[in-house]
Amino acid sequence: MNEAPANDFEKRPNRTFLALSFPVLLSLIAEPLTGLVDTMFVARLGASPLAALGIGTVLLSSIYWIFNFLGIATQTSVARLSGKGDDAGAGSLVSLALLFATVLGIAGAIGGWFAFPRVVELMGGEGLVREQALVYIKVRLLGSPAILLTTVVFGAFRGLRRMRVPLAIAILINVVNIILDALLIPVVGIVGAAGATAASQWLGAIVSVVVLSRNMRVPERVHWADARNLLVIGGDMFVRTGMLTLFLLLATRSANRLGVEAGAAHQSIRQVWFFTALVLDAYAAAAQSLIGYYLGGERVARARRVAKTACVWGFVTGTALAIGMIALTKPAAFVLLPESARAIFPLAWFLSAMAQPMNALSFVTDGIHMGTGDYRFLRNGMIVATGVSALLLLAVDRSPDGTLAVIWLVTAAWIAMRTAWGMARIWPGWGKAPLRPPN
Repeated sequence: MNEAPANDFEKRPNRTFLALSFPVLLSLIAEPLTGLVDTMFVARLGASPLAALGIGTVLLSSIYWIFNFLGIATQTSVARLSGKGDDAGAGSLVSLALLFATVLGIAGAIGGWFAFPRVVELMGGEGLVREQALVYIKVRLLGSPAILLTTVVFGAFRGLRRMRVPLAIAILINVVNIILDALLIPVVGIVGAAGATAASQWLGAIVSVVVLSRNMRVPERVHWADARNLLVIGGDMFVRTGMLTLFLLLATRSANRLGVEAGAAHQSIRQVWFFTALVLDAYAAAAQSLIGYYLGGERVARARRVAKTACVWGFVTGTALAIGMIALTKPAAFVLLPESARAIFPLAWFLSAMAQPMNALSFVTDGIHMGTGDYRFLRNGMIVATGVSALLLLAVDRSPDGTLAVIWLVTAAWIAMRTAWGMARIWPGWGKAPLRPPN
């Protein structure tokens, strides 16, 4: 399977960790960077199309994030099987995950087609905004199976610590997407943004499966016993990701209820938040693969060292992102927003920036716990954080003094609760912590 070596971490932990993280960073930022390009193109069409884009992207992200357990489970399982030297087991699991991705992608597209008209209304979409959001969503749904297939392939290669393969495919997908954006959006508007994304996703899926078939041994038969493990992991991660997306949906809904300008400003801030979050998630992906590999070989002390290294780098990077966002407040408002929405932007943007160090630790600890297979713990933490924060957002909806800044203050509290939950599991080792040193 040509897996990348992990033993260099023992001699040069920082260098090895960053060398694994950097290709993931580039591949992860490619998607939100394209989202920013979409936002800039659509912003020229006016506030209504931009608000519609915000509703459409957050709802579609809900579907894809909920099924992201396929990539997470594949990455951790392949890393652990790699640590044990079980190539045949890894091939069987990946084949099964690809089958699951195909079935779930088709089912998600069909279900979304019928469910989203009502959901868009619940998100605060009315009139022209609702109409444009539905058109965007229905075109994007055509790419649902492709997204899930690519997710599994990326998880397999990252589990083998071959981070450059997903990077190359991600660059291909997003370059094609941007080119099609430039060609289609000026001609057919928001439909062009959706069509560009769906077409590039299918190209990426085809290339991904072909490359995987040439790098991983296809098993003679699939071990159907692995299906139970995938379903158990899927259940926990489905709930966790569902609660995460529920909070983001409620935040977007609250912003849209404040008006078109607030909805447009929230979409721009949220898009940048996704961009920075996925930058931080590069560290999480590297930690997940290394920790899974070491725990597969029952080397707990080395796994703990990975966790410490990941948290330090995450906090430093989160602090740097906060400083950068604050420094770029005015340029960001000018580039990402129509003039009518700029007045309500600065304070909400500042609060999003100040949450970045905590956000970094929340994402990094998520990766650490995914590497240990502590999925139920992650699920429970997200239930608590989202439950409390959802109540706060409902209070904002009912308050005459509710503003976009208050919505982002609640978002910062949501991030802080997740961070505290994740850190406590590692230091001091709350509950049945997988990384607790042996007595």
